[in-house]
Amino acid sequence: MPAKNVKKFIDAVGWPRLIIGLFLLSLFTAAPFVGVLVSTSLSNTLERFGMNGVLVLAMVPMVQAGCGLNFGLPLGIIAGLLGATLSIELGVRGVAGFATAIGLAAPIAAVLGYCYGQLLNRVKGSEMMIATYVGFSSVAFMCIAWFLLPYKSPTMIWGYGGSGLRTTISVNGYWQHILSDFMAVRTGHLAIPVGTFLFLAAMCFLVWFFMKTKTGTAMTAVGSNPEFAHASGVNVDRMRIVSVVLSTILGAVGILVYAQSFGFLQLYMGPFYMALPAVASILLGGASVNKATIWNVLVGTFLFQGVLTMTPAVINNVLQTDMSEVIRIIVSNGMILYALTRKVQVKR
Repeated sequence: MPAKNVKKFIDAVGWPRLIIGLFLLSLFTAAPFVGVLVSTSLSNTLERFGMNGVLVLAMVPMVQAGCGLNFGLPLGIIAGLLGATLSIELGVRGVAGFATAIGLAAPIAAVLGYCYGQLLNRVKGSEMMIATYVGFSSVAFMCIAWFLLPYKSPTMIWGYGGSGLRTTISVNGYWQHILSDFMAVRTGHLAIPVGTFLFLAAMCFLVWFFMKTKTGTAMTAVGSNPEFAHASGVNVDRMRIVSVVLSTILGAVGILVYAQSFGFLQLYMGPFYMALPAVASILLGGASVNKATIWNVLVGTFLFQGVLTMTPAVINNVLQTDMSEVIRIIVSNGMILYALTRKVQVKR
């Protein structure tokens, strides 16, 4: 390949994604030599990619509207958890249960997102810092609420007290793997969750299509140049609120996709740390604080989850010790730290 084409390819892909991609490829190459099953590792990577994709996608609307990265993602996750617990409380199972959880979570997320958007409009320029506190404080508030809300389902409440929701609630028997098992392809140790991929593709298409509509175009114009957008007759504050509402709803749907694949709802402090991996993923995918695309979501999620899955497995087998959780934390936080240093402003 001519040097000019190589330079063009590197410029298009970007050095960070090229280096991380080669690192991930080297892990897959080294895996069979240290006793790690490549097919199992690839299955885990694909599953984690599918279950985290919608959470990362939730970053796109707010970035495009100039509200920055959604560190307040826990707010959307809480809405999703409320929808999920209400669905279980009603005893709805299967596809209907999953659809009910989404149907209940979406309006809750819309209300929370509207209030969240109103707040961000009053702190323009400091959105990401305020969003972080919104996320953390909402998690702390819900730690009290989960214990006080009048749920009655024996599947969810503490057995010894008869009230208050458990820290971890299984969705087995309700809508566990409702997407993962749909049209799943299994060959030996390799499993491809086609249903989860189809759902993620549908959500990506909806976001892409929305961004092409008049409202989506106006939202992008607000993010690119709010003064010009205002001069053109666009209601800047309204567009920012729409983006926050949309991002919060996507966060709510994202946690439901995550939970059906994981098999559990994690309440209380569960949503606390879920924003940072999503932020890191989209930044690793090549997004900036004022521009993000569907491509950034897909590439970033695969790279982040791939490295997070493969590194502990390979290093564990090399060192012949069980340090998977320690290594996972080091790798995860290392990539988050690296990604956050990449949050540069770019011109559109």
